[in-house]
Amino acid sequence: MRSTKKLVYLALLTGQSLVLFLLEGLIPLPFLAPGAKLGLANIITLIALYTLPRWQDAALVLFLRIVLASLFGGGPTILLYSLSGGLMSFAAMVLLQKSGRFSPLGISSAGGFCHHIGQLLAASLAIGSPQLFCYLPILGPCGLLTGFLLGWTASKILVHIKKS
Repeated sequence: MRSTKKLVYLALLTGQSLVLFLLEGLIPLPFLAPGAKLGLANIITLIALYTLPRWQDAALVLFLRIVLASLFGGGPTILLYSLSGGLMSFAAMVLLQKSGRFSPLGISSAGGFCHHIGQLLAASLAIGSPQLFCYLPILGPCGLLTGFLLGWTASKILVHIKKS
């Protein structure tokens, strides 16, 4: 990718993920566990992972979205939990993608699950107690389910991106 085209593409992906993050904040989710979200912005993270030439570029899109979203409506606590969950999730997704054995659905499902592990790890370290991991049987299935749905959505979008 030429540098200007790549820069514009990175900016578009970052903007799209930020818009999805902000729109998700408007959706009431009474049926999910407290603190659980759909993670709509992760559709763009998955698309970035599959369409950008290097995983580091996709990581930049994720990092910029987390920082900007925290500035727009979160603060340092949200930044800490978003970064810990996002980085744990991203690491798992990159490793699974590099293995070549998983579809976007499986990669995204694992990312959703690992996102909660990263957040619980950060929270446990912050309060000095591993007791928060008792919440994993509630958050884990939520992450797997939403990850699967987001992976399915991303895979449908990727088919159209590859055609153009």
